[in-house]
Amino acid sequence: MADIAVTDLSKSLRDAIAKLDTSDQLESRGIVTRVGDGVAWIHGLSSAGYSEVLQIETASGVVEAFALNLMEDEIGAVLLGSDQGVSAGDSVKLKGEVLSVPVGPELLGRVVSPLGEALDGGPAITTKERGAVEREAIGVLGRKHVHEPMMTGIMAIDAMFPIGRGQRELIIGDRQTGKTAIALDTMINQAKQKTGVVNVYVAIGQKLSKVARLVERLKQEGVMDQTIVVATGPSDPASLLYLAPYAGTAMGEYFRDNKGHALMIYDDLTKHAVAYRQMSLLLRRPPGREAFPGDVFYLHSRLLERSSKLSDELGAGSLTALPIIETQAGDISAYIPTNVISITDGQIFMETDLFYQGIRPAISAGLSVSRVGGDAQTKAVKSVSGHLKLGLSQFRELASFAQFGSDLDDATKAQIERGQRLTELLKQPQYQPMSIWEQVASIFAVSEGLFDKVPASKIKDAQKAYLTRLWTDHKEAMRALNKGDKKLDDQAEVEKALKEVGKSVAKGFEG
Repeated sequence: MADIAVTDLSKSLRDAIAKLDTSDQLESRGIVTRVGDGVAWIHGLSSAGYSEVLQIETASGVVEAFALNLMEDEIGAVLLGSDQGVSAGDSVKLKGEVLSVPVGPELLGRVVSPLGEALDGGPAITTKERGAVEREAIGVLGRKHVHEPMMTGIMAIDAMFPIGRGQRELIIGDRQTGKTAIALDTMINQAKQKTGVVNVYVAIGQKLSKVARLVERLKQEGVMDQTIVVATGPSDPASLLYLAPYAGTAMGEYFRDNKGHALMIYDDLTKHAVAYRQMSLLLRRPPGREAFPGDVFYLHSRLLERSSKLSDELGAGSLTALPIIETQAGDISAYIPTNVISITDGQIFMETDLFYQGIRPAISAGLSVSRVGGDAQTKAVKSVSGHLKLGLSQFRELASFAQFGSDLDDATKAQIERGQRLTELLKQPQYQPMSIWEQVASIFAVSEGLFDKVPASKIKDAQKAYLTRLWTDHKEAMRALNKGDKKLDDQAEVEKALKEVGKSVAKGFEG
């Protein structure tokens, strides 16, 4: 009986295709030949372009898809949603537009799907403009070098691996090492420092409970008003997980192109590559190294290349990217990590061992780097943090000898003790980003030796008392320092205040 049904279907399909081939509609009309796992194969539509929207007319209504595989006599189209109701023999036509999403200020404060649909229970989203999901990156002449700081509020990053507006800085590490925490603190800092930067957080296949907690925290911190959350869960089709970062980027580009500044967070691109692999294998694309398609480099390079600092002629806006990559057992030489490292302008490597030692944020001083560096650093922070990274790296090398304290010479002992204080100082609780003056004052106190007699265990208490006293007694000087536009050496009064208060506070913690 089943054989008769299959024969009838094959016959009706052959008749429909023959009818289509003899008509002059082959360019704009097509027929679904087979469907499954979110992918529809379509005969006809010879004029379809890459990423063009197709409308499949099913018995229950119209289902949209977009063209991803363009072959000589067949198209591989990815369905935007469930494939239930789509069957072989359904008619397909071109919508006449490439895939786009709503963009604009109306999205601020909302949680949306990659197609711009509201997911937060609020009213439907209507915007004046739409942005193409796939768009060519701005060319060399339309860009300017990265020079404005994008302060994260995390002292270890702002002092050692500064990020600039328009930069792409990778956050990489094993699961549960605080990668999302760094991105979240950076978003909170934009609101606390009133930078005017719009946050776009893209959750790719994240647990929806995690996304809900993150949104709740952003609301508590007063950041949600200048944030767009693009959310996809593990149960969403691979097509939505694939689209999510591109859709989020289109939303961020709107602000960049209108002389504004936006921060993109992709959490995380490992899941994005997995979703793309699933789609590629369904579309019969040949897998490459480690069973990932050979074009997975292009997948992420064309996404991250859209983040840039625009030239003055184009409005001087910026789009900064913080992509997140999850490693397996700290292996940054695997396929996806090496791909993204080669695309970005530096990486912040989260070390599992440091995390479990209680050093949080668990940033590796040796494997982390910013290829923009001092160009994007405020003058005030730059003037005190010059030897910080080297000092910390040397300390981590020497730390293994600390247990043999009696056998070390005085210079090595002093270096180890300074390193211990520095390590304690760089520990920072989550959701507490630091302003410029707090960072400068804290680094100055340790690097100038003001806290050399304070035991490492009391450094955080001393730092807290020091900052409180500075703000109480020298508020105007700290406000001037917080602008960050002058080196500390050029602010004699401020430097004097930091030294006096530092020495005074340190005496109360010596022991």
